This record gives sequence, C-alpha cells and structure tokens, in this order.
Amino acid sequence: MKFDKIDIRLITLLQADSKKTTKEYANQLNLSVTAVYERIKRLERSGVITKYVALVDKNKINKTFVAFCHVKLIQHKREYVVQFEREVLKLREVTECHHISGDYDYILKIHVGGMVAYRDFMVSKLTAINHIGSTQSSFVINEVKHTTAIPI
Repeated sequence: MKFDKIDIRLITLLQADSKKTTKEYANQLNLSVTAVYERIKRLERSGVITKYVALVDKNKINKTFVAFCHVKLIQHKREYVVQFEREVLKLREVTECHHISGDYDYILKIHVGGMVAYRDFMVSKLTAINHIGSTQSSFVINEVKHTTAIPI
C-alpha cells in the first residue's frame, strides 16, 4: 500500500496515542474531521491498522520479571513445528514467539512475577511441550528501549 505524507503522520500519531478524538487528529494534521475519519477507516479496511489495545504497566500487575528463552526442537520436522507453535499459543506468560534462524528455532518473550514463577513456568509448562531439545534463557536486567510503534 502506498502512503502519502499525511497517512504517515496519521499512522505515527495513532501509534503514539490512539485514544485521541478524530477532531484532535484533524487539528494536528490541518484536515477536516471527515477527511481524518475516512483515512482511518481506509487504514483499518486495508489491514494496516489491525486493532487498538491498552498498554499495561508491568510494574502495576506484578509481571516485572522478563525473560527471553531460546528454544531448539529435537528435529525441525513440520509436525514438530506445527505442534510447538500450537502449544506455545496457549501459554499466557509468553507475550511474543518468533521462529528464528540460527542455532535455535524460536525465541520467546516471557513475563512473570519473579524467578520462582519463571522456574515453575519452565518446569510445568514450557518443557512439558513435546519435541523440545533444549532451551537457553536470558533475563532482562534493564529495559533500555521499549516501543510498540513501527517506524514508517
């Protein structure tokens, strides 16, 4: 999809704060409310904007322990890949799962309350999934940058 300068500015504004009114975006873009409304609807219909969410402070919900876990399957057979992906989708603690290249097959981002909760997650949930050959975990010491906005 091709974007003009106004589309790019609008998408940037929406990624920064999607809770503003159409009138507020119109004022910032020097457009009519109707023009902004139509642009937003077009972006939604075309699938550029897929959904709107609330970002939650992990400190307020006791999920400050963040781990990245590399997972290697015992074999990279289609049935093992499909089963692993189906099972990992069920794990609430996993907020991101990426199929990657390199020594490991997947990297997971996991949010839990602390080390005890992480160990429990690993022992009772993650390693209970069939066909996992090995895992390697890294723990976040300090979050230097976190954004949900994708640069356009």
